[in-house]
Amino acid sequence: MAKSNALNFNLPSVDDLFSTEESRAEDRLERVVNLNPAEISDFPNHPFKVRMDAAMQEMAESVKQYGVLVPALVRPKRSGGYEMVAGHRRKTAADLAGLAEIPCIVRNLTDEEATIIMVDSNLQREQILPSEKAFAYKMKLDAMKRQAGRPSKENSRPVGADLIGTRSDELLAKDVPDSARQIQRYIRLTNLVPEILELVDNSVLKDPEMLQIALRPAVELSYLRKEEQADLFSIMDEMDCTPSHAQAIKMRQMSEAKT
Repeated sequence: MAKSNALNFNLPSVDDLFSTEESRAEDRLERVVNLNPAEISDFPNHPFKVRMDAAMQEMAESVKQYGVLVPALVRPKRSGGYEMVAGHRRKTAADLAGLAEIPCIVRNLTDEEATIIMVDSNLQREQILPSEKAFAYKMKLDAMKRQAGRPSKENSRPVGADLIGTRSDELLAKDVPDSARQIQRYIRLTNLVPEILELVDNSVLKDPEMLQIALRPAVELSYLRKEEQADLFSIMDEMDCTPSHAQAIKMRQMSEAKT
């Protein structure tokens, strides 16, 4: 008895039934829309600080007079609303200027794509603090590592196949002003307690009321245990001084000798 072919056909999808290919293609296109800043949440663990300084006040005045001239970049959230990818300072300036809406490019992005764009767009700032670079480089490097092994959009080969023989930090160094070695130094700063990391930032901010410590000794101090760093900060605060690079190396050696 011949088998029936009655079931050998493909049922149309819900999309095919209720939308056209033209409308689906239109949905995939990027577009600029005006959004209420309240609809846009900050990027999770955004490493770049939005400082309420003179530059922000100037930006707010400009936005109040001319509006936001360069659209922010956002991505839709599964739970509703949008997540800021690039444009945190523009959003803050718009809030200060009392704008009800700001222009935004809406783009569907994976977590890794969004992280890389967020970091790259903020690295263009004129002044970047060591702590900002530290966490930004770490986030981008982690995103690049997660991307490795996934098929790229251009071909079906894993992304990792294009990176054979190249370390992720070396690849990252091609797009930023710091060398791979310097990138690793910055990432080490993420192991500092906040109080000492703030002193590293002050090597750029130059607040006369606060101590400051240079990058190289701070990197050595990052190898100390958290409780050792806390004790050291108390001593630095009391003595109103910070260790030299050579002293920091000695402290690291003493700490490692205890393990």
